[in-house]
Amino acid sequence: MVLLSVSTLYPSDVRSKEYAMLLTQADLTKKLDKKKYKSEMPRLQLRAGELQRALHEKGVPVIIVFEGWGASGKGTQINNLILSLDPRGFNVNLTKPPNEEEYMRPFLWRFWLKMPSAGRIAIFDRSWYRRVLNDRVEKNVPKDEWRRAFGEIESFERQITDDGAIVLKFFLHIGKKVQRKRFEALEENPATAWKVTKSDWRQNRRYDRYVTVINDMLKRASFPFAPWTVVEADDQRFASVKILKAVIAAMTAGLRRKRALRPPVLTGKIPRILDIVDLSASLSREEYEARLKERQARLRDLGYEIYRKRVPVIVVYEGWDAAGKGGNIRRLAQSLDPRGYEVVPVSAPNDVEKTHHYLWRFWRKVPKAGHITVFDRSWYGRVMVERVERFCSEAEWKRAYGEINEFEAQCADSGTVIVKFWLHIDRREQLSRFHQRENISYKRWKITGEDWRNRRKWDAYRAAVDEMLFRTGTKHAPWTVVEANNKLFARIKTIDTVIAAIERRL
Repeated sequence: MVLLSVSTLYPSDVRSKEYAMLLTQADLTKKLDKKKYKSEMPRLQLRAGELQRALHEKGVPVIIVFEGWGASGKGTQINNLILSLDPRGFNVNLTKPPNEEEYMRPFLWRFWLKMPSAGRIAIFDRSWYRRVLNDRVEKNVPKDEWRRAFGEIESFERQITDDGAIVLKFFLHIGKKVQRKRFEALEENPATAWKVTKSDWRQNRRYDRYVTVINDMLKRASFPFAPWTVVEADDQRFASVKILKAVIAAMTAGLRRKRALRPPVLTGKIPRILDIVDLSASLSREEYEARLKERQARLRDLGYEIYRKRVPVIVVYEGWDAAGKGGNIRRLAQSLDPRGYEVVPVSAPNDVEKTHHYLWRFWRKVPKAGHITVFDRSWYGRVMVERVERFCSEAEWKRAYGEINEFEAQCADSGTVIVKFWLHIDRREQLSRFHQRENISYKRWKITGEDWRNRRKWDAYRAAVDEMLFRTGTKHAPWTVVEANNKLFARIKTIDTVIAAIERRL
């Protein structure tokens, strides 16, 4: 049973010209004399340090992005900024072209891994905008990839700001002649000549082309929740003061901002999807044994083929307590090469995971190309257990439908096969399995008071499951509801579904 979503939950935010200052509007003649600089900087640095401590206490993460021309002084400006901060509270990340490990995953994967925990600051010397700047001009990626990257960047920045983070983005702007003079000065000094590369000089020659692309980026990616600030950097003192003032203003606003946002408006009547599932489906032991051997052999061959062709696969298992997820996963993984797959058991987030966006821990486990990751429970806990048990706010779980769809779309767009199962049993079958677990010694560890407590909330969970299936079943990541009253039937159906999904992709 494949279910498709019929609603678009998160249309793009309406962009306003007020958020986008273009390079052509910047006044590069702006300067700040030494005397005024020395009088202003100590006061600004003191205030920035105070705000860093306040944000740490409140648990607000801060992300600061520095983009700009070669020789525009990004390193100098980052150094001037961090002089006012407690070094125990920030990280500086230098973004280079992706290495082999990073190249084999969705392009935002490596940046999700570097998102700061609550109360910390992450500073990026170049960032995810490399894809829509250098990669675009130098044609390092196809046009469809950098175009798609704008939407992925928007959803990324919206998700982390909706979760309470502050995002600042600076583009350091200098003139073509100034850039050339700085390159020449760097090359004259043997200690700094290595800093100037052929690509730097190529950028100077293509300066006008870069201006067009940068202006396009500023217009497309200046969002109300994460606007760009163009910094006139011909004069480094002026740039330092402007950056520090912008950081202070954003931090001050972040302290006043309330994290609890209004829930998004969700449309569409929720159908009672589970009502139409035929739980009488079954297989005999003989038929099961014959099919299982054949299907596992085919799955083993496909495992080698996706490795050769570098196709990543995500398999998600959700379902009622005692629906048979563990036994099902064992049969799926039994014939696979253990070097090519990982099973990720998902429980309540630990203390470190709680200090990040809820999707952070799942981004960390996204498989690289050619590998399979099986999730025993997943990010869908946000719209089920966290919703029902009120571990998150209504705004957070309602917002999660769109965030999950965006997450899965980014994985699918990078070539990932996504298979999602809901293992469905009725209440009577669940009760029977609970009693069986209590009465068999080697199964007793599987049953806890939590299972019985969840059972008492069956109707609330069922409503949450129906809505989850309705809102997050998409063309690239459809749900398959598995009739699991008969474990043998359920095991064969899941393996068949995974095989079919991989074969379609290949």
